[in-house]
Amino acid sequence: MATLLGFDFGTKKIGVAVGQTVTGTASPLTTLRHRDNRPDWTAIEALMREWHPEAAVLGLPHNMDDTEEETLAEPVRRFARQLEGRFAVPVHLVDERLTTIAAERALGPTRAGGRGSRRRAGDAVDAYAAKLILETWLGEQRP
Repeated sequence: MATLLGFDFGTKKIGVAVGQTVTGTASPLTTLRHRDNRPDWTAIEALMREWHPEAAVLGLPHNMDDTEEETLAEPVRRFARQLEGRFAVPVHLVDERLTTIAAERALGPTRAGGRGSRRRAGDAVDAYAAKLILETWLGEQRP
């Protein structure tokens, strides 16, 4: 059984999820905010120490025509290289197309944008999108 962390990388925040290879499922964990326009490496390190993942899965943005989304693809790849270098874990990239929309739909108006603050609602969506990214990769690994 391997534990994995999934990441939904954005320019201001990063959704994080945890999953298991045995069940092929994941759960949203948290959403981290960038500090000084950089990932919060202190918070990421704390998650890596807590969960001891054997690998990380990172969503790579694609357009509907199967091309990589130009604006975010390179920052995502840079983040992947930094994760690998800092924590010595393999990082797998997976198409994250439409995961935010799927997360918003799954959470519904109450959890994604209801009574809570807009910021908290967005954070829940980002963490849920990370869950979907991780589950996509886990599903691709099954025979």
